[in-house]
This record gives sequence, C-alpha cells and structure tokens, in this order.
Amino acid sequence: MKKMVNVFIICALLLTVTQTCSGGNMLSVGTQAPDFTLLTEKGNAVHLTDLRGKNAVVLVFYPGDQTPGCTKQLCSIRDDFSKFEQKGAIVFGVNPGDKKSHTAFIEKQKYQFSLLVDNGQKVATLYGANGLMVHRTVYVIDKMGIIAFAQRGTPTDADILAAIDNK
Repeated sequence: MKKMVNVFIICALLLTVTQTCSGGNMLSVGTQAPDFTLLTEKGNAVHLTDLRGKNAVVLVFYPGDQTPGCTKQLCSIRDDFSKFEQKGAIVFGVNPGDKKSHTAFIEKQKYQFSLLVDNGQKVATLYGANGLMVHRTVYVIDKMGIIAFAQRGTPTDADILAAIDNK
C-alpha cells in the first residue's frame, strides 16, 4: 500500500510540473492581441495600442538573456533585421530579465531592436508563454492588432516574415 501511495504522489507531482512547464494556451491566429504596456531596456514605455494602425509587431518571448538558444534565435533576427524593417515590422524580445541584463545582451550582440522587461511574466501569461521559465514563443501581430502568426519554439525568420503583411 505504501508503494502505491508513493507512486500516486510521484505521478501527481509529475503532472503538476508538466502542467506548470508547458505554459498557458497559445493565442490563436485571427484573434485580437491582448494590449500591454512594458518598459524597454532604456526605460521607455511600449504600449501595444500605440502601434496599432502603424506597424506590424513581432513578439519573441524567450527564456533568458545571454543563453545559447536565445542568443542564436535573436541573432538570426538581428542578421535579417533589414527584412523586418522593409516589411515595416517592429521587433521586441520579451522576458522577465531586468533593464541591466537586457542592456548588456543588446550591447554584446548588437541587436537593433528593444528587449522588453516583463516583470512577473505578466505579458507572457497573457500570451500563453509563461511557465517556470518563459517558453520560447513567437507572435506576429498585424497593423490592426490581430494575431497573424503564433508558434512555439524557434520558427525560421522566413516563416515569421511571410506572416507580416506590409500593406
């Protein structure tokens, strides 16, 4: 009986960890993007509604500054940044790192885009990218504030760019 109780407890713990680690539900393409206000590494406020009608927005939720996978993903966008600019898109990296960490990451990697400070993963929660660590998730929000692309992991820049309508 004791073994069975231990097995039950272990299974319950694994289920809890799995649910916590899997993040929330991703937002669906075609739905309105939740509004938010976050600060950049320079302390400037970014209000999603201020960009509506003007620019497509690419949100790249990533786990941590200066980590190998995150560096590779964001450097890829850096290297293709002129293509994002040609489409009139504004790119933001998003994670709970502080201004100092984001500034050092930008300076070291020479990113041309801002990194947003998401204290407490509030915006990651709105976008279903929250968890013990932020889940690598990319969204494209069109000029009207509608989600045009949503994918976990590291989509190719070509896939992200294809979802940006620059009309």
